[in-house]
Amino acid sequence: MNSVCRVYELGLVEYGEAYHLQRRLLEERAQGGIGDTLLLLEHPPVITLGTSGKLENILVSQQELSRRGISIFFTDRGGDVTYHGPGQLVGYPIIDLRGSRDIRRYLYSLEEVLIRTLSHFYIKAGRDEAHPGVWVEGKEIASIGLKVKNWVTMHGFALNVDVDLEPFSLINPCGFADRGVTSISAFTSREVTVAEVAQMLLSTFAEVFGFKLNLGYHHILARPQRCLSL
Repeated sequence: MNSVCRVYELGLVEYGEAYHLQRRLLEERAQGGIGDTLLLLEHPPVITLGTSGKLENILVSQQELSRRGISIFFTDRGGDVTYHGPGQLVGYPIIDLRGSRDIRRYLYSLEEVLIRTLSHFYIKAGRDEAHPGVWVEGKEIASIGLKVKNWVTMHGFALNVDVDLEPFSLINPCGFADRGVTSISAFTSREVTVAEVAQMLLSTFAEVFGFKLNLGYHHILARPQRCLSL
């Protein structure tokens, strides 16, 4: 029998609010109070720096970012600097790895979810064995940054669906000065919605991880949120 993973589609959520929600869910998962959980959401414009992030990879001043309505958040995921904005599908799995204790396999599985999802849009994506994430013709289409505490995961992936790519020019994405970024819409030359991609990703996520995704309506933030299943 497949194990159950509860999925919440949260809509547009400030990065800090989503971060504190993840931390709470991680502790509850570690204590056995909840089962495995996947949060799907979008963020307002924000640049985040991970544990290996370097300020010099932000190429403009904080004043310029403020003028553009982009905030900065120092966070505890792995990796360097990245940008989040509307039109980007962000996934935060809160998953117990104590059964396998295999972080490399978990990372590989996340990449596999993204690669298979992209294949449904006729995009041939692949890995860079030296750097987490998913790439198309040398451009990053999905970034991955993780934190594992007590063998429970938080943070996750950000898949560029129909996000404005211009703000990525304000940073060296993931620390790379010589690599570009792309999105599903940019690559397919048609408008693709986050909701369309999310439904395909949920199916692929269940397939790769062997989950049954739970259905229901719950209050996980201050406002009601929709909980889905397949």
